[in-house]
Amino acid sequence: MDDDDIPQLVPATFQSVPVTIITGYLGAGKTTLLNYILHEQSEKKIAVILNEFGEGSALEKSISVGNEGALYEEWLELRNGCLCCSVKDNGVKAIENLMTKRGKFDYILLETTGLADPGPIATIFWLDKELGSDIFLDGIITVVDANHCLEQIDDKANTFDDGEPCNAAIRQVCLADLILLNKTDLASKEIVQKTKDVIHALNGVVDLIETQHSKVSLDRILDLRAYSGSGSERIERLLASSQESQKLSHLDKDVCSVTLPLAAPLTRGALDLFLQRLLWERRLLDDKGDTASVIRLKGVVNLEGAPHLLQAVYQTWDLEAVPDAARGGEGLDRDRLIFIGRNLEEKSLRRLLEECVDAEAQPPPSYSSLSR
Repeated sequence: MDDDDIPQLVPATFQSVPVTIITGYLGAGKTTLLNYILHEQSEKKIAVILNEFGEGSALEKSISVGNEGALYEEWLELRNGCLCCSVKDNGVKAIENLMTKRGKFDYILLETTGLADPGPIATIFWLDKELGSDIFLDGIITVVDANHCLEQIDDKANTFDDGEPCNAAIRQVCLADLILLNKTDLASKEIVQKTKDVIHALNGVVDLIETQHSKVSLDRILDLRAYSGSGSERIERLLASSQESQKLSHLDKDVCSVTLPLAAPLTRGALDLFLQRLLWERRLLDDKGDTASVIRLKGVVNLEGAPHLLQAVYQTWDLEAVPDAARGGEGLDRDRLIFIGRNLEEKSLRRLLEECVDAEAQPPPSYSSLSR
């Protein structure tokens, strides 16, 4: 080209890195899962982030301690190209600094502590994509001990100081996009089945895989795209199977999954008002007058003739259009919302939604009426 010619612009290739949060109660098998992934796989360059207060495996002990909240400076580097480090800060900035120091990874796994609520961590990574982050939240995987899950869910201890009685085990199940029911070889068939029933009653839109020693194919746990419109096929399948699982009984009667079919399309204004009153203002009450709270929300909503995936974690929600290439199933034509939380009832949810639809349909006051 001549010097006077206008150079042609070449589109920049940018591919953000998925982050999977691995959570689970103490002793469920999280570190065993990470060890298995790191030492058995060879196709991906995976960075595993272990937070400081883990369960104390030999893997963690090989890592030196950093200072003043910075990243750990020493890494455990494996032969297959995977890397292992630890951070005191679960924030996005710490992970992005990690990527800057050691280059791009194919995948990042972040392990929480056994008593952690993964919701706030998930919200950080999920919403940071709007800021042009190098990373995005792929999904939350909860590892569950088949032999002790029921007593952990029924345990009133280990609750959080936020006014909600839900303990760590319940929240980890409710927020999961995928559950590994681990150590099934140590539990009876009756206990395993009852545990599965309880899990599906708490979280009606979750995949469940039975495992021993946390061994599972990586194809089953990575690239879930649970928070992306491109993952609509999986969401569609889970929504279709949710109603039957919600008929099951469970230990904590206050926590459940509720499916709300939508008879008519919603406007964006009515939907926003409904989510505002439900998640922010917490106006939803059950028949006893108790305030309802939402832990997790998933759904399909058609807006302006196009299906959108609706996601919420606690008070944060996001709406993302389903790409044309992912619109293959009939389930995307049926608007449905799946709520997971406390004191939830279909009739009260529908009543609140109808109030928001009516309020949105009301014409704004005229200037003449305001002047009076």
